[in-house]
Amino acid sequence: MSSIVTGEAVVLELRPAGFAARMVSALIDVVVQVLVFVGLLLLVARAVEASDPALARALSLSLVVLMFVVVPAAVETLTRGKSLGRLAMGLRIVRDDGGSVRFRHAIIRSFTAVLEIYMLAGSLAFMVALFNSKSKRLGDLLAGTYALRDRVVAPLPQLVEAPPELAGWADLADMGRLPDGLARRISRFLAQSDRMTGSARTVLAAELAGETTAHVSPQPPPGTHPEAYLRAVVAERRDRDYVRLDRQRQQSGELGERLHRMPFSD
Repeated sequence: MSSIVTGEAVVLELRPAGFAARMVSALIDVVVQVLVFVGLLLLVARAVEASDPALARALSLSLVVLMFVVVPAAVETLTRGKSLGRLAMGLRIVRDDGGSVRFRHAIIRSFTAVLEIYMLAGSLAFMVALFNSKSKRLGDLLAGTYALRDRVVAPLPQLVEAPPELAGWADLADMGRLPDGLARRISRFLAQSDRMTGSARTVLAAELAGETTAHVSPQPPPGTHPEAYLRAVVAERRDRDYVRLDRQRQQSGELGERLHRMPFSD
């Protein structure tokens, strides 16, 4: 699984579609396209075959290109990677960088689908997708695309709170800025600690707490558990940052108001 962060600072998880989901999605699309094609072909045949067989053959060929190349590419472009089958399975086609597909991506996929899905009965698409980490078919490899499950907003991380018994100590402690690497490691540990085994959790907490003590004074009361210590430090530093930023915003607002009220002469 990969993720991207939007300009609004929303984390989006990108989950590549599984092999089975892609196969079911493709099967739905193929069945619908073939049924619509056969229905239109019968209408064309009834309308012009008796009067002009050559025209009927030309229209039939045009109908093949329209139904299996142009229409799928247009639908995929306009819906940003959707189709009837993908809509049913909750999938979407995107570029390798996670962006929306363009018409050039969709037309490459449609042309290739004629060979790997229709002419070869899906065998080529099956073999290529089976041995690809993102279940890509040949058209995806050529177009630089893949299928993923619809983007979902990642759940917000649980807010770290200081243990009540350490609240008084944390409020008075002098806490310097933690190195970025250490801060990231502590954050990951606290987010994943509930899923860790007891021994590994304790050892890692003690290691991180030992590195943190160089930036905190005085040390916590004797007997404090390392993980409780880390939670108290993280929660207190977060609260202090919020207060500092709020104070800066207020000062900026007051300064702007004073400047606005100052008289200016030409």
